[in-house]
Amino acid sequence: MARKLQTIGFDADDTLWHNERFFTLTQERFAELLADHAERAHLEARLLAAETRNIGHYGFGVKGFVLSMVETAVEVTEGRVPGSVIGEILAAGQEMLAHPVELLPHAQEAVETLASAHHLVLITKGDLLHQERKLAASGLGELFDAVEIVSDKRPETYARIFGASPGGTEGAMMVGNSLKSDVNPAIRAGGWGVFVPQDLAWSFEHDERLDHPRFREIPHLGALAELVESIG
Repeated sequence: MARKLQTIGFDADDTLWHNERFFTLTQERFAELLADHAERAHLEARLLAAETRNIGHYGFGVKGFVLSMVETAVEVTEGRVPGSVIGEILAAGQEMLAHPVELLPHAQEAVETLASAHHLVLITKGDLLHQERKLAASGLGELFDAVEIVSDKRPETYARIFGASPGGTEGAMMVGNSLKSDVNPAIRAGGWGVFVPQDLAWSFEHDERLDHPRFREIPHLGALAELVESIG
């Protein structure tokens, strides 16, 4: 008898490896650089506003984040931001791009366990080159049957990817730390959604849990294999 779940999709950043912690550290450094020009709370609000309106121009990822920091620095200093500060912002972005990949607990075990009997797809958004580099550095790349680096994650994104995968959308599950990008749109597309919350989360990714029979939540990836087995 064919399995009910045939395809498992994984988010990458903050699901398989650490990511948001580096954005948080860089944002703290950004606040220190501009402490003479804006209070931290005001600066964070201005930066979030810049990131939100710039997503359509730059997409998700480090490069868009750095450009939004530069834009915010120009705005809060009314164009008087020193070149040295811009240099520090650019250097911080380069450090983020070069940072070693650190897998989250149970990530490797979960992917290895499910790879033997399921079609695995990595579905992530962000800068193409950076995401490819992180996947290669993670050591998990060969375990995935397909990799999708997308500009955004919407129900139609999952309908396209899972619709062309074994079992179709009905037999697919998406695993991730974002309700807005990973879990809810996958469920709306007709699949299963598994929420794996992390302590640090970008406020842009906030969403409400769906009251849906295909919604699941687990404390960490170590509980994923048992959940998948229970669904069948």
